[in-house]
Amino acid sequence: MTQPTLFVELHILQSLPPSNINRDDSGTPKQALYGGARRARVSSQAWKRATRMEFAKAEPPADRATRTKRIAALLAERLAKPAAEGGTGVDAAGADRLAAALLEPLGITKSSKKEEQSAYLLFFGKRQLDSFVTLLDGRAEELLALPETKLKEEVAKLQVVSTLSSGHPAEVALFGRMVADLPSLNVDAAVQVAHALSTHAVRTEFDYYTAVDDENVEDSGAGMIGTVEFSSSTLYRYAVLGVHQLRENLGSAQAVREAAVRFVDAFVRSMPTGHQNSFAHRTLPHLVLVTVRTDQPVNLVSAFEEPVTGHSGLAAESAARLAGELTAVGQTWGSVPVHTLAAYGLEGDKLANAFGPSVAFPALLDGVDTLIGGWLTDACLPQARTEQAGVR
Repeated sequence: MTQPTLFVELHILQSLPPSNINRDDSGTPKQALYGGARRARVSSQAWKRATRMEFAKAEPPADRATRTKRIAALLAERLAKPAAEGGTGVDAAGADRLAAALLEPLGITKSSKKEEQSAYLLFFGKRQLDSFVTLLDGRAEELLALPETKLKEEVAKLQVVSTLSSGHPAEVALFGRMVADLPSLNVDAAVQVAHALSTHAVRTEFDYYTAVDDENVEDSGAGMIGTVEFSSSTLYRYAVLGVHQLRENLGSAQAVREAAVRFVDAFVRSMPTGHQNSFAHRTLPHLVLVTVRTDQPVNLVSAFEEPVTGHSGLAAESAARLAGELTAVGQTWGSVPVHTLAAYGLEGDKLANAFGPSVAFPALLDGVDTLIGGWLTDACLPQARTEQAGVR
């Protein structure tokens, strides 16, 4: 039986002032050639991290995820805590030895450059470290009394891999995890994020700046001289959330609803922080469009394959282009969203006809929650009927 799918897509138009939020190895704002024109670009990795950081603000510290090469050090630190604080109470050397033994079944090897780090980044929940302590079941001292070979044999009997393969925090469930050496630890991401592109052609500029030495009274020269590259742009941002995948990763319908709504909120409000002190570039979008589909995701970036020229500003023309593309995709391909929600401060009948009336952003979040809640209820009904009938 084919499992039902639900895709919640986010289409965002957002203008940035002079800024350099995501730069390449030479310090230049990232760019891409699209539709024959040079565009401003913000990588998906940069905006996913910004979204994760925004998402984590509302998470209790114990429920957060972390992506690090220092899992061995974090686990050893947890093991060394007194039993009253959730640890085992062993000394630092014993904690290091136990941590190494527990992580060995995961294939986590040490970095060739830094002994205290693993060879690659691992994304996991902080509560999953607590589960490692629980696995020991008060046997820490007993295990440490064993010779190395016997210690590894005993630890191999514990459910180490399954511990890290379950109980994922929302961040891991949303953004996924890939462990090349141990595919059983992989988590399929419920979220896909596109590289943000400017709807128009851009040209990089240079800011020539000087820094004055306040204590210099001998001459009027600058204490430091430099340049920083920047550009300004109206960006089209796109992300899609597979609610069905999020349900598989999290299990609980309530957890899915909460994570989905908070992801929408975090993605809309997030902003990469490159050169933020120099440019104070944080803005809010002109338009947030949510399209809900049950067949397949549709990125509407082709609305801007021909660059917007912006005779009377870029945002309004970009929004009109987006509205036209949404309508054209529906007419040409028959791919019409089952529902749309939009929050925008731009005027125009074309927008209202394509997106529906604008609602306040908090109301948009409530609408997303209601839609997902209804789908989860409907999607679970066939499974519940099948289980009641005894059919597998």
